[in-house]
Amino acid sequence: MATQTLPEKQQAPQAAVRVHFRDYVERVRGGELGALPAVLGLVVLCVIFSIVRPAFLSAGNFANLFTQGAAVTVIAMGLVFVLLIGEIDLSAGWTSGVCAAVLAVLLTFHGWPWYLAVLAAMLTGALIGLVLGTLVAKVGIPSFVVTLAAFLAFQGVLLLLVKEGTNISIRDETILAIANSNLPPLLGWIGAAVGVGAYAVVQIVQARRRAARGLVADPMGVIYFRIAVLAVIVGAAVYVLNLERSRNALLVSLKGVPIVVPLIVLLLLFWTFVLRRTAYGRHLYAVGGNAEAARRAGINVDRIRISAFVICSFMASIGGIIAASRANSVDPNTGGSNVLLFAVGAAVIGGTSLFGGKGRVLDAVLGGAVVAVIDNGMGLMGYSAGVKFIVTGSVLLLAASVDALSRKRAAATGRRR
Repeated sequence: MATQTLPEKQQAPQAAVRVHFRDYVERVRGGELGALPAVLGLVVLCVIFSIVRPAFLSAGNFANLFTQGAAVTVIAMGLVFVLLIGEIDLSAGWTSGVCAAVLAVLLTFHGWPWYLAVLAAMLTGALIGLVLGTLVAKVGIPSFVVTLAAFLAFQGVLLLLVKEGTNISIRDETILAIANSNLPPLLGWIGAAVGVGAYAVVQIVQARRRAARGLVADPMGVIYFRIAVLAVIVGAAVYVLNLERSRNALLVSLKGVPIVVPLIVLLLLFWTFVLRRTAYGRHLYAVGGNAEAARRAGINVDRIRISAFVICSFMASIGGIIAASRANSVDPNTGGSNVLLFAVGAAVIGGTSLFGGKGRVLDAVLGGAVVAVIDNGMGLMGYSAGVKFIVTGSVLLLAASVDALSRKRAAATGRRR
């Protein structure tokens, strides 16, 4: 009996998908792990906590995960830019606290409208980054020393702003809504449909343009699979978040996507575009990969380094605003405690390298999710803060080890990272 074969038009797409999959496996074996460790870790953690504590999967806890990890995630987004150039910012946590205090003081004591107070807080963050970046790039002081000094100094600045320990309450409804209010369910579905649709259009158009120019493009089967996976994840998340979370829905209804979620998505899309689609993004990676080679190529290395610190502190200011919104107040501990440790951990756990030249803004989101899941899940299981710190530190060490080993593997196989 003759062997039946698929028509040639059907074989070609399937063969392209197989080749793409084999190439991906080879890249992983060669040390290009990308976000794979973070995604696998997130899945494993969610499965474990769901089995041990079924309440972990409740709609209320699911929504709490987003608001709980939002501030750390946003600060981690900014840290990605500094880590990309092989530097560090130890003051990002307290920078967020100082900017939050500026917001609170202007709102509460001076009666500024919320939009001017937010603008002042963000400008404060950008100015802090400009000073830090200039000291590192122009004066030549190591970033560890500069930001460690700022880490200490900003605690004092925060104390002065809150008058040596005063808790400044925030009553502005717009600011409080950032981390405490939700979108109407219908608006959540519309946003999800628009987001997935926009992603699908961009992916398909990009693939067809590359194919038309004779460039290597991902097979359409792979692209359709990505779109389907994104649609399922986003749809499931919106469905769960639109469930009633209030214990007494007759008195107070609590459902919908938290407002902070689309805010994080917009920041993710904007900074991803900056890194992947602009000359500035390419220059940032070039400086992180080899600063001297970048300088010889005509890139203004000092300007790139300063701008990375500006972006980092600017994002810290947004993280501080979110933290102030969630707490409804600002106090001497805002931005302190474990904020910096969790933010750096989120960036590294997500896949951003401590060696520079490798990282994405998405890494901060994935790592932030891992950190939030650990903190939330272990809290539900009744573990103490000490155990949470030990587990989070162990995960961070594991992520850094994976990065170091993958770099060695990439060097051994002749792959550039």
